[in-house]
Order: sequence, then structure tokens, then C-alpha cells
Amino acid sequence: PQGLVINDLDVLTDPGDLVRLKEVIDINYEILGKPVITSSKEKIGKVSDYAVDGESLYIQKVYVAQSLFKSFGGGNLGVDRSQIIEINSKAVIIHDLHQKIPAGAKAIA
Repeated sequence: PQGLVINDLDVLTDPGDLVRLKEVIDINYEILGKPVITSSKEKIGKVSDYAVDGESLYIQKVYVAQSLFKSFGGGNLGVDRSQIIEINSKAVIIHDLHQKIPAGAKAIA
């Protein structure tokens, strides 16, 4: 259901030919399934999906699947880029859910 449309197979490049991007490709980072925790170490859930800005290719929103107990209160949770403190190899760290974020806050992600 979700995918990319490519007009011509010849426009794709073999990853082995992308010498300058080898380090990035070798990281093989996958955000789906990463735990989402707050800055005060509260477990929120796991990343179930994300939205990317088409021009900058930055992650704009992360969708979090909460545990069955937490989902009774509100279902899935959408976390905006401005709420993200850090994305690392182990987790996505966000501001506390009840903490007010300044309007012009920048995310490091």
C-alpha cells in the first residue's frame, strides 16, 4: 500500500557505487520499533510510523504505538519534531508529555 513510484529502473544506483555514502549506508539505522521515552525516563511506547518532509527529508512527526494499558486513554500518539530531544541507536527521547515546549524550540534529530 505504501511505496515509491519510479519511472525508470536506470535512475536507481547500486549502493556499492555510492562511495561517499558508504558510512551512512553501513549504519543501517531503522527507526521503526525503537522505544520512545521521555527525558524523565518514562516509557511511552514504540515507533510505529513516521512522516518525512519531502524537500528536506527530515523526520517531521513520529507515531508511537502505546502499550495496551496506555492506549485505553488516548490510542496512538503523534510526536512532532519540536518535541524530540534526541534520536539515537537505542531510543527516541522526547520532552515530558506535560511539559510546555517553547514555540521556536529546535530539535536535534
